Amino acid sequence: MLQITRDEPVVFASDLHLSVQAQATIEDALDQIARHSRDAAHLFLLGDLFELWVGDDGADAVAARFASMLASLASSGTRVWMMRGNRDFLLDVPVPGFEGGAFSQRCGATLLSDPFALSLHGQAALLAHGDALCTDDLVYQQWRQTCRNPAWQQGLLGRSLAERFAIGRNARESSEAGKREMAGALMDVNQAAVDAAMDAAGASLLIHGHTHRPDVHRWQHGGVTRTRVVLTDWDASADRGQLLRWENGEPKAIARSTR
Repeated sequence: MLQITRDEPVVFASDLHLSVQAQATIEDALDQIARHSRDAAHLFLLGDLFELWVGDDGADAVAARFASMLASLASSGTRVWMMRGNRDFLLDVPVPGFEGGAFSQRCGATLLSDPFALSLHGQAALLAHGDALCTDDLVYQQWRQTCRNPAWQQGLLGRSLAERFAIGRNARESSEAGKREMAGALMDVNQAAVDAAMDAAGASLLIHGHTHRPDVHRWQHGGVTRTRVVLTDWDASADRGQLLRWENGEPKAIARSTR
């Protein structure tokens, strides 16, 4: 298990949704991450780094710039970790015939399993993207099981890049339309699923993104206080996006700063 000691500052972020169509968000997210991770021992990026990811061979100029920034942080001593989300579940999945290497390697990062257990400043913690915990949304959970099937992924990655982008755009449009018709509760985590995941990991702390409902939740479970920290998504047009720093055993939201 990864052990992060109290003298190692940690920065967390998720749901950057980087896209060429959202230049202001790119500038904001990359600047904030580079600025506030320079003195951090670890940077954890918990999924949905990109609005759409159809394979490592489809990395565009935005992805290249992001990778360069992360590689620079890694070379300066910050350990960079990344996790797949529901929008970039094909991250690091081998593409037939592509020899450009895994995207995480280009970033100088290590890909994490989801969920991922660690010791954070002496506390048993669990990191997750968060989508697997939204178990009330049965339609999405069926899709999640399908799109993470290795055979299904290889079938998709065997298609041309243009075909994959078209399929991905159609899937995103359908997903957004479905969200507008869905009850809000279905898009949030299920408490029983949260407790089951924390039980399995022996964790008293859970950090995740995905739901776009940033908050800190505390409750009692088996006589122990549990904490669930939800990270924010990033959208400069709506003035959203914030890093979380873990320092001396405590979470501290990093105030956004102007460049």
